Amino acid sequence: SFLTRARGLLRIRNQLVRECLAELLSTFVLIIITLSGAAQKITTFETKGNLLTSYLAGALAVMVGIYTAGGISGAHMNPAFSFAMCLLEQFPWWKFPIFAVMQTLASFISAGAVYILYYDAIWHYSNGTLTVSGPRETASIFATYPADYVSIANGFLDQVIGTGVLIVGVMGIMDTRNKAVPKGLEPVVVALLVLSIESSMGSNCGCPLNPARDIGPRLFTYVAGWGPEVFRWVEGRGQGGD
Repeated sequence: SFLTRARGLLRIRNQLVRECLAELLSTFVLIIITLSGAAQKITTFETKGNLLTSYLAGALAVMVGIYTAGGISGAHMNPAFSFAMCLLEQFPWWKFPIFAVMQTLASFISAGAVYILYYDAIWHYSNGTLTVSGPRETASIFATYPADYVSIANGFLDQVIGTGVLIVGVMGIMDTRNKAVPKGLEPVVVALLVLSIESSMGSNCGCPLNPARDIGPRLFTYVAGWGPEVFRWVEGRGQGGD
C-alpha cells in the first residue's frame, strides 16, 4: 500500500539520528507546554492561569516528554541529566554535546512556537513594547529571572540545589534496587517530583532546573526583539513559570 511504501522510505535506520530526533521532539513538547503555561498566566493578568497552573503545566510536560521519546533516547530533555548520566557511566561522553545541542535547539524552536501561538496576547499585554522589566514585562514568559532580593551567589546556589534534588530523585526512581515504580508509570512519578520541587523551590529564580529550558528560549528572546537585557542580572524583573 501507499502508506507501507511511505513508511519504508521515511524510516530512519541510523540509531544516533533516531535518538537526536527523539530528543528534539520530546524537548520541544516539554518546553512548548511549559512556556505556554507561563504565557497563559502572564498575558491574561492571571485570570486564566496562576502560579499553580504554570507549575502543573511544567510538571505534566515532563511526563508527556518522557512518554514521547523515553523508549528511543531515554528522553533526557535536560543537559544536566545527560551530564549526570555520563558521570555515572550510563551514557557515553561523546553523545553528551550532541544531546545538549539538540535539547537547546528544541527549546529555541519551542520558544518561537509559543511566541507565534501567543503573538497577539503578548503584544496586547505589553502595550506594544517587548521589555524585560517593569509591570508589563513579557520576557519571563520564556526564561526565568531572579526575584529582586536574590544575589548572584544565592541564585547560583538555588539552581545547583534544585537541579541536584531533581537528579537525585530521578536516579532514585530509576534504580531497580529501590522500591519499584509500577512499570509504565515512571513518567508520572517524575512529573510529581518536578511539581514538588517547583512548589517548594520556585520563589527565588523560577525553578528552571534545566539549562536548555532557559538558554534556548532566552536566546530566542534576544533575537526576537527583547534585546541584550535578557542576559543581564537586573533588579525589578518578574519570574517565569516553570
